[in-house]
Formats: sequence, structure tokens, C-alpha cells
Amino acid sequence: MRATTLALWASTTLLASGIVAPATAAETFTQLGQGLHDRATTAVEVHGALRLRGEALNNLDLDRGPTPSGRMFFPVPLSDPTAAMLTHADMRLRTDLSIFAPRGGLAIHMRLDVMDGTGLGASPDGAPLGATGQAPESAQIRLRRVWAETVTPFGVLAAGRMGSHWGLGILTHGGDGMESDTGDAADRIAFVTPIAGLIWALAYDFSATGPQVARTAPGRTIDLDPRDDVRTITFAVLRFADETTFARRARAGRTTLDAGLWLSRRTQELDVPASWLPNVDPSQSASGALTSASVVPRNFSALAGDLWLRWRGARFRVEVEAAVLSGTVEQGTLLPGALYRDPVESLQIGAALQTDFGDPKQGFGGGLDAGYASGDPAPGFGAAQPVGAGYPQPGELDGPQASPPADTRIDNFRFHSDYRVDRILFRELLGRVTDAIYLRPHVHHRVADFGAGTLQLDLAAVAAWAVEAQSTPGGTRPLGVEIDPTIRYESRDGFIAALQGAWLLPLSGLDNPAAGLQAKSAWLARLTLQYTF
Repeated sequence: MRATTLALWASTTLLASGIVAPATAAETFTQLGQGLHDRATTAVEVHGALRLRGEALNNLDLDRGPTPSGRMFFPVPLSDPTAAMLTHADMRLRTDLSIFAPRGGLAIHMRLDVMDGTGLGASPDGAPLGATGQAPESAQIRLRRVWAETVTPFGVLAAGRMGSHWGLGILTHGGDGMESDTGDAADRIAFVTPIAGLIWALAYDFSATGPQVARTAPGRTIDLDPRDDVRTITFAVLRFADETTFARRARAGRTTLDAGLWLSRRTQELDVPASWLPNVDPSQSASGALTSASVVPRNFSALAGDLWLRWRGARFRVEVEAAVLSGTVEQGTLLPGALYRDPVESLQIGAALQTDFGDPKQGFGGGLDAGYASGDPAPGFGAAQPVGAGYPQPGELDGPQASPPADTRIDNFRFHSDYRVDRILFRELLGRVTDAIYLRPHVHHRVADFGAGTLQLDLAAVAAWAVEAQSTPGGTRPLGVEIDPTIRYESRDGFIAALQGAWLLPLSGLDNPAAGLQAKSAWLARLTLQYTF
């Protein structure tokens, strides 16, 4: 793998992905200690959900031909590349387990996901024609979170691998929603305490600890060099009212303002790329082992700040999150000895707005959502940077945003992939919101209340533009307009059935001017069933 390719990929990943994860979450802060109260005996609580999804996706390649590198916007049927329809179905069993010690001073929490994202029918046990079941090893079990909390005389101390979510979730998202597919978790020590009516928090993340080797003692390892650790420290302060307090104030005709501010700093002095890069000789030496010659002087530092506000009353909610990220990688190369002269720098700005108005008793409401993610003038959106990808040509949909030494900036802000805005453009084609502005008017109507549940209709429209015209395949800013309807039934027993649709009308930013092809419309239909316990 060429040094230039490695440097492009590494610098993009470090700046566009590494620095944007704040250390803790608004929900995590306010929930710490909530379940800790006096108990006569040890108590166990189990919650979770089984989710099944099936979907049909039509013409998501937009019939606009390949990009200059030969890539399509979306996969096409294997037997007939000119066909338009693809289908998929998957499932996930999520279980959250909490164990509370007597006297209410300590709790341990765990999250397990079974068959997370596994396609239904994707693992036939034997030849597909004669298979009578699915291979047992396909039902993988993923331990997402394991953490503990305890009450001290000064506040709540939490430690372990815990979920990370802040505000609306544009930066770090816990992935707790029915439509979430990923979700963040951090190896963390956090302390939270209430002072003067506010919630104050300090957290330290073990973001990365570099290559490790086995000790003489069985079953243990040791970090080869603490100077290659990625360290993240976060401070946060919140003003927050729980749902009981909000309901009481709403009944009295009063509004409630919640707010939070976090500041985070992440650093890394040295790096050992051969220990984590795929398809790279891990030895970096003739002896077949990592040595001092494998080390790169990274000198990475980043600062991030995020402000979250939520104002709500009995008939409205206005919520906003805004973030600024600034970072520098003094040395962006991944090959020891092949060093760059200039640092790679980044300044990224993002913001999201959600509003909802309406009387819950009347069952009708709506609002306007909006978002902004700063862009970078390099070709492609920079939503993802595959390992080994070179600098994109004009007309590409994605790719690294830096090309040292000519281009040493990465300024595109990337929303978290679980922050849902639409169902085709950002969710399926790009993978996330980045280098874009969008407006999303929406309405919802509670059609009927049955004995055991509620039927609701939702309708949203999303209009999107690129911030930088050079980033788009078509070379212009307009991206598209999408219509997203939903029929949703939810019972009080915990069953949810949601039928979702989407129709994307692409605009000139997604055209293929080199081939003289205009992007054509696409649609999808998705049915989700969730059984919550």
C-alpha cells in the first residue's frame, strides 16, 4: 500500500471520525444513580426488544451510471445490472440486564445483542437448494455494554464500557431507538454530581491503548507503550428536568428549559500504524516483530464543544444541538520514515434543529426540522473513507477529503449515522449527513385509539443541498427532495408495527454530466415489527 494512500486515509479518519466522539451523554448523566435506592434484597431487571425488518429497495443506483472510478451509488442485482429491485430482511434481539445490590448503593448493567444485523436466510446450513435450517454459528452474540455505578459521599461514580449519547445525537449516539443500527459505547470512568441545581460531570475515556502483548502470567496483556494511547477527557454541565418534573410543570401551564454544555479534548503523542491497519505488514521489521522503527510521531490534538438546548411545554418542543470541532494531526503519514512536512488540520461545524407543535389530546401535530453540516471543497462528500482509498476524482460520491501536501484540510462535519433524517439519500446512499443543508417539514396524526393501542400516520418531506458544489457528483448544490410516509401501530403491551415508505426525487447534484445522464427517482418500502419487553 502506497505511503500517499495510507496518509490520506489515516488523516481523514483521525480528523473526520476520531475527534467527534464526546465522552459522555446527556441521558447517561441524568440517568446515573436513578435506579439506586434502598432494596431489601438483590434485584434484577431485564428489558429489551426483538426487532424484525423487511424491505424492498427500487433503483437506489438512480440509473445515472457509475462514478469515474466505476462505482455505482448502490448495489444492483447480480444477474441483471439493469434491473432495479433489491430486497432484504434482518432481525435483532436486544437485552438490557441490570443487577441492583441491596441497600441501593451499587448496580451493574449489561447489554447483549443477538443476531444483530444478520440477514434472514443469509446463512443456510448446507447447500441453499437443500438447506433445512440456518447455520447455528450465524446467531452471533455481541456484548455491547458492561458497566457499574455506585453512590459515593460526593456523587455517582461509573466505570466500564457504557453507552455514549449526547443531546440530539448528531455527534455521539447511543443507538437505543428502534431504527438505530450501530450506537456508541466507550470504555470510561465518569463521575457525576449535583451542585447548585446543575449536573456536573467529568469523564476519562480509554479511547485506544495501542498494541499489546501477552504477559508471562496467563490471560493478561500489557500495553507496549503508554505514549501511543489515545486519551479523551470531557467536562460537562447540565440543567435538566426529569419527565415527572416536566409533566407537573406542563399541567401548571409552565414551560421547561433544559440545557447542556460539554467540552472535550483528545490527544495522541505517538502511533503504531502497523498494529491496527489491515493489509499492512504488521512486523515493520525483518525480525517479524514490532520495534521502535514501527513508531510514527503522530502529535494529534483536538478540541470539541457542543451546546444542547431543549425548550418544551404541554403543546410544543423545540430542541437544538450545535457543535464545533477543531483538530490537528502534526504528522499524517502511516509509514515510519516517510514523513510529511505540513500538518493536517480540521475545523468542522454542525447543527441540528427539531421542533414539534400540537395538542396531544387532539392527536394532530407537526413541525420543521433542519440541519447544517460544514463541507470540504474536495471531490466527494467524505462520509466514509475506506482503507486504501485514494483521493477522489471530480464526480465521485465519496472519498478522503485531504491530499497532502497539496490539500491538508478536512472540514466536513459528519452527523452520526444513527441520527435519522431521511430514508434514502442520507441513510442509504451517503450513510450520514455531511457537507449538506436540509429542511424537513413533518406532520403526524393519531388516527384512532384501539383498546390495546394507537394507529398513527406520519408524513415528512426532506429537501437537501450540498454546502460545497465541488463535493457532489453533478457539480451543483441541489441534491434532492424526498417524501417519507409512515403508518405506525403501537400497543400498550409493547408491540410496534411500522410500515415506512420513501420516494427520492434526485436533483442536479446527483446527475452524471460526464455521461450525459440524469439521476432518476428511487423508492423503498420497509416493514418493521418490534416486540418490546
